[in-house]
Amino acid sequence: MSNHKDLQKLSAAGLLISLGIIYGDIGTSPLYVFKAIVGTNHISETLILGGVSLIVWTLTLQTTLKYVVITLRADNKGEGGIFSLFSLVRRKAKWLIVPAVVGGCALLADGIITPPITISSAIEGLETKIPHLPTVQIVIAIITALFIIQQFGTSLVGKAFGPIMFIWFTMMGVLGISYIAKSPGIIRALNPYYAYQLLSSSSSHSAFIILGAVFLCTTGAEALYSDLGHCGKQNIRISWVYVKACLILNYLGQAVWLLQSNGAIMDLNINNPFYKIMPEWFLVFGIGIATVAAIIASQALISGSFTLIAEAVRLNLWPKVRINYPSEQKGQLYVPSVNWLLWAGCIGVVLIFRHSDKMEAAYGLSITVAMLMTTILVSKFLKRKKVPAYIINTFLAVYLVIEGTFLTGNLVKFLHGGWFTLSIGLILFIVMWTWHTARKIRNRYVKFVSIDDYYNIINELSADESVPKYASQLVYLTSANFNSEIESKIIYSILQKSPKRADVYWLVHVDVVDEPYKREYEVDFLIPNKLIRIDFKLGFRVEQQINLLFRRVVEDLVKKGEVDITSNYKSLNKHKIVGDFRFVVIEKLFSRSHSLSFYERFVMDLYSYLKHLSLSEERGFGLDLSFVTVEKVPLMLSIPEAIEIHRVN
Repeated sequence: MSNHKDLQKLSAAGLLISLGIIYGDIGTSPLYVFKAIVGTNHISETLILGGVSLIVWTLTLQTTLKYVVITLRADNKGEGGIFSLFSLVRRKAKWLIVPAVVGGCALLADGIITPPITISSAIEGLETKIPHLPTVQIVIAIITALFIIQQFGTSLVGKAFGPIMFIWFTMMGVLGISYIAKSPGIIRALNPYYAYQLLSSSSSHSAFIILGAVFLCTTGAEALYSDLGHCGKQNIRISWVYVKACLILNYLGQAVWLLQSNGAIMDLNINNPFYKIMPEWFLVFGIGIATVAAIIASQALISGSFTLIAEAVRLNLWPKVRINYPSEQKGQLYVPSVNWLLWAGCIGVVLIFRHSDKMEAAYGLSITVAMLMTTILVSKFLKRKKVPAYIINTFLAVYLVIEGTFLTGNLVKFLHGGWFTLSIGLILFIVMWTWHTARKIRNRYVKFVSIDDYYNIINELSADESVPKYASQLVYLTSANFNSEIESKIIYSILQKSPKRADVYWLVHVDVVDEPYKREYEVDFLIPNKLIRIDFKLGFRVEQQINLLFRRVVEDLVKKGEVDITSNYKSLNKHKIVGDFRFVVIEKLFSRSHSLSFYERFVMDLYSYLKHLSLSEERGFGLDLSFVTVEKVPLMLSIPEAIEIHRVN
């Protein structure tokens, strides 16, 4: 933990780690942004100067002002990302679940398109040296290797990311300066007038296509906020100054090279300006560094997707899935199901589009949606911080216009590839929305009863030796938020469904709280040494290993003499042998109901299918399966119709 805190502070190590983790996506955009802007257009001074101007001001307004200056303030105990932001503001309005889920799905869809486009753009540089190179096969091999190594953890490789990305940004800056020196007048492109001139002189269709291409320069800004927890606010803000300077220098250098071909129509897939500003002798090294940088960018997106899914599971927005922790490093996790889904998606992208210029059309659309959702959530966060209303309204107006314009620009590319990421995003949204809505429908029908009505009978059952003992310590997981209540199904299980006699009954409740890494518990002795309730308050980034946490709590209670878990069997008691523990998990089965609307029935049908694919409750809570009994009970959604029947004898 201390290590993590150290990295949050401004330090050389923190700055280097920021370069390695955060800027992969935004840092590899010079590989393809100018290719996308020029497209099949004639190369002209208006297009190139306007293109650079648009890039510079997009990076300034979108990345620097919105994310680095404003959004980084919305840190949840040092953590960032759309679900962390949602956790900060969700109590303000119930509808905020919509932008949170839409934004989360858009970011996951982005994780499918980023590896193919960045790795393809890097490898295609080799075509200048080796024509007819089988780039598709090479890209598939690299992507597959990247997803195979995820299960071993990336902490070892991660240590090398920072220095490599420092070399990458420095290389881009130096190459840019070498061309700016040939034509210093290119600096005038920083003037926003050229951006205005380009957009006003183009037809509206062309202007939107250009904007859609320009937007690619800022696609990694969302990742910059998501990785706040790994690096800390100060390290991100300081390192961004260097990163932005190197990016702008490189774009200016590419612009100089392009202006030398004024008036020509050129195939930039073969003559990628990013590689053209490299000296001939350096090209192979440049492509090598670009490939490694592309892999690092992809790695950051994959790790980000794992974190996003883990948060969604704990916020009850995604089916319970297996989450592994391959190393001790904080934030290092591996989600096998998501890993192979992302791999299949990435391979699909490579096989459908085959070349990076075709992938550019699919790229950008989903991330614009994510940025719009972040804008909505940040405005709510600013309101919570009591920022004056006129500042919040200005922020909303400016960024809804900017991002709305970029969204329109990217929608122009819908038929050329944008449909792919939107389809992926829509499928993910259906899964998240179904899981969230079905839980609300089920909770509507869970019946709670007052627990103190049953104190006497529980005491009597525990002492009744005519009932065979079920377990010394019997543990139930309860969803009741108040210690005065309990699900009627738990009472039914204890008293009626094969009455369960035990020495001590435990009720365990897990509450996922808005602080990311909170680990606290409260103990309530409802009947001293007979019925005990434990409430765990766990952050949305904490692994829910209830088995281990419960054992730790019981050990503490025994140490303090608050509870006795010695077996009550005479032969074992005299030897001070600890009694056995048994967990009972009640699985509520959905039964068909006429009281549900068509929409709700559809949601519940889809939910039951997803439930088959997801981890069981007991595995999801990390319980030791050898000590668990699963009881299936019907979730009665309606009162059965009165049936008349007549006796005839």
